[in-house]
Amino acid sequence: MTGRTLMTASGDTSPDGDISSLFSVRGKVAVVTGGSRGIGAMIASGLVRAGCRVYITARKPAECDAKAAELSAFGECVSVPADLSGPDGVDQLMQVVRAREDQLHILVNNAGATWGAPLEEYPLEAFDKLWNINIKAMFELTVRSLPLLRAAASAADPGRVVNIGSIDGLTIPATENYAYSTTKAGVHMLTRHLAHTLAADPITVNAVAPGPFDSKMMAFVLDDPDSRAAVASRIPLGRIGEPDDVAGAVIYLSSRAGRYVTGAVIPVDGGATFARR
Repeated sequence: MTGRTLMTASGDTSPDGDISSLFSVRGKVAVVTGGSRGIGAMIASGLVRAGCRVYITARKPAECDAKAAELSAFGECVSVPADLSGPDGVDQLMQVVRAREDQLHILVNNAGATWGAPLEEYPLEAFDKLWNINIKAMFELTVRSLPLLRAAASAADPGRVVNIGSIDGLTIPATENYAYSTTKAGVHMLTRHLAHTLAADPITVNAVAPGPFDSKMMAFVLDDPDSRAAVASRIPLGRIGEPDDVAGAVIYLSSRAGRYVTGAVIPVDGGATFARR
């Protein structure tokens, strides 16, 4: 044998190539929607610390600005307050990004909402609201971002879209969140559809389906020590998700290590999906 041959970032092959850069995203430009708190903030923090310039959005300007200032201690993070479900939200975000960047390497569609209520009290308006936030805004932003994603894309390093779904879109949820689980299943299907369409650009489109993480959506369960312990006990790995768990999945999909993965829906849930009955 003459030694291993690995593909470099430029697409060339060389013996014993630079494996240390396999998971690197340093120097890339990323947008993370809903990046001021919860899973979005976890992802934004991971990308900033990994060397990306990250733009975060949130509906509340003060929270968005505060999170960007916090993360700027570790790298570059820019606050772009915007309500992406509103009529001008995507325009507000894209105007800022286009004015500052010629390329976009990574788009993380994380912004979302939930709604829980008993079946016979469940309001139809929940489906309208969650469709607009969880599906329509994600689709619009992805389409509007395509020129910048294409500008960054190459066969050796495709553009990356990572959609944040949920294990509630994969299995029957433990709570009555009918519109949420339905729209998250839609996120997973739309991910596959977009992956098929955009593969030739080349842009990869994948989804991460988180299980329980500390977030506003899960606070009603996880803030109580007893219910938190009960949730953790039903997870095969025995714990609630931590920030690096979800950030690591997004970094993998956005790095050279993940460039041949597209149309995938990856549960990041400690095994909760296969443990549900």
